[in-house]
Amino acid sequence: MPGLGTIINVGAIIAGGLMGCLFGKRIEKRYQDILMTACGLASLFLGAAGTMEKMLRIEGGSLASGGSMMMIASLVIGSLIGEWLNIELHMEEFGEWLKLRSGSEGDSGFVNGFVVASLTVCIGAMAVVGSLRDGIYGDYSILTAKAVLDMVIVMVMAASMGKGCAFSAIPVGVFQGSITALARVIEPVLTEAALDNLSLVGSILIFCVGVNLVWGKSVKVGNMLPSIVVAVVWELL
Repeated sequence: MPGLGTIINVGAIIAGGLMGCLFGKRIEKRYQDILMTACGLASLFLGAAGTMEKMLRIEGGSLASGGSMMMIASLVIGSLIGEWLNIELHMEEFGEWLKLRSGSEGDSGFVNGFVVASLTVCIGAMAVVGSLRDGIYGDYSILTAKAVLDMVIVMVMAASMGKGCAFSAIPVGVFQGSITALARVIEPVLTEAALDNLSLVGSILIFCVGVNLVWGKSVKVGNMLPSIVVAVVWELL
C-alpha cells in the first residue's frame, strides 16, 4: 500500500518521542545536557561524512573534489529565498501553536525541540528516495530503515529537549506523504545526479543542525531549506 512507509516512520517517531520523554524525566539535567551534546556531535559527523562522500572521489590514484560551485550557489540562493520567506519563523510559530494545543505552555524547550527534531529527521536523500519508492513500487523498506533510525534519534533528543521532539512526526508525515502521493510526477526530475546534489546539500544542513545543538542556535537551518531545491534544479539546468 503506497504511503505505508510514511505511516511506519511517523509511528516510530511518536514512539521514540514518548520513550524519550519518559526516560528524560528520570535523569538529571546534567545528563540531559550531555545527551544533547552527543546528538549534536553525531549530527556534525553524519553531516560531514555525507558531504565528503558526495564531494570527494579518487581520480588517477589521488583524491579530487567536485560540486563546489553547485554547493555554493545552492546555499547562497537557497538561503536568500528562505530568509525572504522566513521559513524558520513560520516553523517556530507552528511550534508555538502545537505547544498551546498540546497543553505544554509550561515547557520552555517545546518549540526548540520541535524545530530541531523536525529539521533532523526531514532533511536527507533517504526521506526523498524512500518516499519515491513507496509511491511508485510500494516498496517501503527504505522508509522502514529510516523509521528505526528516526526513532532512536528522536528518543535521545526528547530525553534532553522534551516532548516537542515527538511532534516532528507531523512535518515528516506531510513531507514524505506529499512525495509519495506525487511520486510518479516528480520521479523524472529526481535523477541520480540530482539526488546526489540533494544529499550533498542536505548533509551540510544536518551538519548545521549539529552546530546549533553543540554551540547554541547560531545557524538558521530552517531558512536554508530551499537550498535543497536549488541543488536539484541546478542539475536540471
